[in-house]
Amino acid sequence: MNLITGATGMLGSHIAQKLRQSGQPVRVLVRPNSDTSFLDTLGVEKASGDVTDPDSVRRAMKGVKAVYHSAARVGDWGPWDEFVAITIQGTKNMIDAAAGEGVQRFLHVSSISAYGHPNGKGLVLDESAPLGANLHKWSYYSRAKVEAERIVWTASKQGLPVTVIRPSWLYGERDRASMPRLICAIRNGKIKLLGDGQNRLNLTYAGNEAEGIILAANHPKAIGQAYNLCNDGAITQAEYFNKIAALLGCPPIRRKVPYSVAYNAGFVLEALGHLTGKKTPPLVTRYSAWLMGRVVFFASEKIRQELGYQPSVGYDEGIARSVRWALEHTEAGKA
Repeated sequence: MNLITGATGMLGSHIAQKLRQSGQPVRVLVRPNSDTSFLDTLGVEKASGDVTDPDSVRRAMKGVKAVYHSAARVGDWGPWDEFVAITIQGTKNMIDAAAGEGVQRFLHVSSISAYGHPNGKGLVLDESAPLGANLHKWSYYSRAKVEAERIVWTASKQGLPVTVIRPSWLYGERDRASMPRLICAIRNGKIKLLGDGQNRLNLTYAGNEAEGIILAANHPKAIGQAYNLCNDGAITQAEYFNKIAALLGCPPIRRKVPYSVAYNAGFVLEALGHLTGKKTPPLVTRYSAWLMGRVVFFASEKIRQELGYQPSVGYDEGIARSVRWALEHTEAGKA
């Protein structure tokens, strides 16, 4: 039995889909009010509960061989207490239950954001880079990912067979966040390139990410290892946005804004948002500016060399799938 958390999200749903396509049994830990319509088509077993509820986690862990822990408080805005409860304590609950059940592998989905927010032209980082560098004051998502990893590595030292995967910016079917926003911004002519647009993005199709995660969770060499699984090859910010624009029949994106201007504007908007107790994220945050405009790059050679991983879907096909799904299933299609 394979247990997946975060299965109603984009990455978790792709992991479930790939496992079921290979004939493996899947159990998903889902909250009672979650939309499980896609998961229901896969024939998965549903365990009602939440990573913040230790009792439900222990019940879901019974008889499990491998855990795919992708649940987390996502986004760069919100109260710290939620990041603590879901990302940090939720991971602790999962680790404790997995250790108690004696699972054969605990695959933890972290993020390259756990490295903090390093930046610098020509800077290339691999898995040996320290975690938590240059964290912003309100970098709750990144801080929580760092703390969650520390819990996982502590469990590894105590004998739990763990593997950590660090994805980056994901896109694909069931992306209800970034792709719909990009489509609307491109159609409305409101999108701008940060910097000259020639910075290389760490961008991965969610189906590829799921395949790499499953490979790592079943590979003996991956026990006790961390892998950056955060690109499908070379693509720049301008290339990504313009591939989407071309699929929408829109002109190429040519307007630009200096990265420093966007980054500093993000700080001001964050400060105002925290000062006023704003519930929704500002238009720009430092994290979103860093995600799109950073010139640092995170290398993914380790998983290719050690485990033989190769992405199966290229950018052209993956972006086309993602845009098509967003147009058919989200508000972006009604614009």
